[in-house]
Amino acid sequence: MYKIKLIQENPKVGDVEGNFKLAKSYIEKAKSEKVSLIIFSEMFLTGYPPEDLLLREDFLNETEKQVALLAELAINISIVIGSPLRENNNLFNAAFFLSEGKISNTYKKQILPNYKEFDEKRYFKSGSSNEIFIDKGIRFGISICEDIWNGSLTKEICQGEIDFLINISASPYTVDKKMLREEMLCDYFKKYKKPIIYTNQVGGQDDLVFDGSSLIVNSKDSVHRLDSFKVDSFNLELEDNNLSNISSNPISSSESIKDIYDALVLGTKDYVSKNNFKGILIGSSGGIDSALTAAIATDALGSEKVHTVMMPFKYTADISIEDAKELSENLGVTHEVVPISEMFNAFKNSLDKIIVKKESDKTEENLQSRCRGVTLMALSNNLGYLVLTTGNKSESAVGYSTLYGDTAGGFSVIRDVYKNTVYELARYRNSLGIVIPQRIIDREPSAELSEDQKDSDSLPPYDVLDPIIKLYVEKDKTKKDIIALGFNSEDVNRVIDLIDFNEYKRRQVPLGIKISSRNFGKDRRYPITNFWKNHI
Repeated sequence: MYKIKLIQENPKVGDVEGNFKLAKSYIEKAKSEKVSLIIFSEMFLTGYPPEDLLLREDFLNETEKQVALLAELAINISIVIGSPLRENNNLFNAAFFLSEGKISNTYKKQILPNYKEFDEKRYFKSGSSNEIFIDKGIRFGISICEDIWNGSLTKEICQGEIDFLINISASPYTVDKKMLREEMLCDYFKKYKKPIIYTNQVGGQDDLVFDGSSLIVNSKDSVHRLDSFKVDSFNLELEDNNLSNISSNPISSSESIKDIYDALVLGTKDYVSKNNFKGILIGSSGGIDSALTAAIATDALGSEKVHTVMMPFKYTADISIEDAKELSENLGVTHEVVPISEMFNAFKNSLDKIIVKKESDKTEENLQSRCRGVTLMALSNNLGYLVLTTGNKSESAVGYSTLYGDTAGGFSVIRDVYKNTVYELARYRNSLGIVIPQRIIDREPSAELSEDQKDSDSLPPYDVLDPIIKLYVEKDKTKKDIIALGFNSEDVNRVIDLIDFNEYKRRQVPLGIKISSRNFGKDRRYPITNFWKNHI
């Protein structure tokens, strides 16, 4: 009986020795279970993406040392694990096949992604051959992450004399990717009748979240998926050319909101914990964005590490103060009220001598926000806590924010989440147990920087705004294209002009968790000084 073990883990970028120890613990346990082959994910020893660490000779020396140590453990067990490979002054993204106490063979990644968050051609050279790996008479192919998305390459490997195909991955989460991935792998099985073992990384790394969701595809109706957004492992067996011990649990499209929420929780947890912050601070306004951010943070880190601060001014409604307090009580987090009136007046009095008075001036509105930013950052310095900003993708797109005010902080949890999705996530979180006061969800959103202010005073309704942003930012549609879909030309022109103008703001806000097919940041790199205009 040939036994296989998949490892879906959360390796840390740069912690080569720690990742070796993590792999070693799994290998030792697998030996006691009489496992024949243990499989780890792409670039497991370095974590993914290691970025410019790959340009350091000392870093590569350490990875080679740890690969050699792993090879020594490959006695009575074989290992497939991802790590960089130096060969003839070239660097490859490689899968190492370790057996009989040595490096028996390697596979070099052939399709190097070089778009959006991926930058692999900066570091790696493409491999060019498909190896057949043999272990105890079992024959299998290996590919790495992006390789599996290439139909021609996958066809070539599957048409070889192999019993199954292994794909080791570090594939970041985006909405809908799980379903696309599973459909693709099932289609490959239908075509080539070769079982596929897909092992993905899990965990948060800066603005990326890896969902895991590793798969074993043994037939159209036999798909086993490991847990999403959790460390997991799975034992299976190969008998008579079939993978056994597999139960079918096909993916459901209804998981989308749950997955987004889980991605945000895991991304927040790993960013804070891996960077050794003591806790987090959130400016709690009594609004939906800060409420959702606080709920995610509490689920990620526990209530003892979350500290919310309400900073009222004369335009802050009493119900905002009440709702922020109720939210903190529901979550069980520390909450304080720090009025900003005296601070605001001190700034204003100092500035009145030089400020030129103008109609429709936003100076005083933004000054309120900056007083709040100063307060949070002072508390951050004092407590050693990370400030989480609470701006969403809709606001970020059109610049509906204050630089050095509500954008002041270290991490932006919902930066890639549209406003309408914020409401969906709030309702989803409350379905698990009510923590966000219903009044926060029901109220019309407002920045509360002036008398009776509403978001709709400055922006189209979010039901109109969000689709326009998505079409322009994620789909690269022109103004003419979007208007042809039935949107009001005035709204379209206004929104696109705001998006184009506010690139300079988006470059200065904290990084945040990517969930969409195209976020602001590495995915969309528009020049700030830019004379291209989308004229109709």
